[in-house]
Amino acid sequence: MVDLALQPQGLEYQDLGKFSDWVEFAHGQRAASPRSGPVKLAPSRVREVLGFTNDRPPARPRVDATWSRDGVVGEEVSWSVGYGPRTQAWLLRPAGVPGPLPGVLALHDHSNFKFFGKEKIADGPGAPDPLVVDLRRGEYGGLAFANELARKGFTVLVHDVFLWGSRRFDLDGGQPGGDEASAGPTKIESYNRSAINHEHVVAKYCTLLSTSLAGVVAYEDRVALEYLKSRHDVVNGRLGCIGLSGGGCRAALLQATSVDISVSVIVCMMSTYGRLLDAHVAPHTWMLFPPGLAEVGDWPDLAACRAPSPLVVQYTRGDQLFPLAGMVAAHERLGESYAAAGAPGAYVGQFFDGQHCFDQTMQTAAFAELARWLGRD
Repeated sequence: MVDLALQPQGLEYQDLGKFSDWVEFAHGQRAASPRSGPVKLAPSRVREVLGFTNDRPPARPRVDATWSRDGVVGEEVSWSVGYGPRTQAWLLRPAGVPGPLPGVLALHDHSNFKFFGKEKIADGPGAPDPLVVDLRRGEYGGLAFANELARKGFTVLVHDVFLWGSRRFDLDGGQPGGDEASAGPTKIESYNRSAINHEHVVAKYCTLLSTSLAGVVAYEDRVALEYLKSRHDVVNGRLGCIGLSGGGCRAALLQATSVDISVSVIVCMMSTYGRLLDAHVAPHTWMLFPPGLAEVGDWPDLAACRAPSPLVVQYTRGDQLFPLAGMVAAHERLGESYAAAGAPGAYVGQFFDGQHCFDQTMQTAAFAELARWLGRD
């Protein structure tokens, strides 16, 4: 269902060159023609396409440590998802604020930086690694946005997901997950370079195991959501998620596959598939391209499949990873989907100037939307 209706006939794609006619030929192989308008996908159909649908609660969860820093109280928590090393996570709350608060799953990005996961968007008990400081300066306005969100009055859970941090693969002969405390910049950067190609290997394994990288990651995020939901310091029924880039991809997948999400905020991870074909496929993670999705719908259709469940999408006009035409087309498609669901106001699309980022202005707007839809007592 990739939208090719707006693509000029005979268009030469930058990334395909003399094979540009492959796109139209492949389109002709299909029994059904793609639709230019939104496709109403059932959440059950999305889960079927993604794979890894048999959910379970986190196994053997525990609190391993606590701390208080800069107006935030934190807990180091961990659990098993059923395979691999234990998932490490941080639970953050505003200091001096008793009682349950709305819960938010803060989802770390991809950024071709897999040595760390949660540390990219949250501060724990110690100082962040200098490489993380550099990443935040470019992508997050220099802030650990999960801590900023906690200080706004939310219980925030930040966890490592499959391929990142405590859930990363052993690519250097050490123990799974490795030892962050002893890793220097050279080791971290070397791991990140190796992990780029390793994602292709993992995607092949996913195909052999009848799933997808998107399905595995969404499953692990749902396990984390189950942990957050079980907490006594979270208001029942008030759960949201938020993430930039790869984290925005995860937010879309979680919105589509979990009825427990009350609002999802997707930052800089939205376009129609057809508009990506020219020169915007190679830079992206396999999570954005689950096998089989393009046959039944488009990426905005996945994000909107639970309409009228509230959805907030932030776009940057100068995003180097997405064409503006694709973002505008997705924005219009999402608006149509929510209008058809009888809730046009439940979709909020926000456009900002700048490149691929989640800066302080965007964070302020996103946090306000989370507060509006989740409420704060």
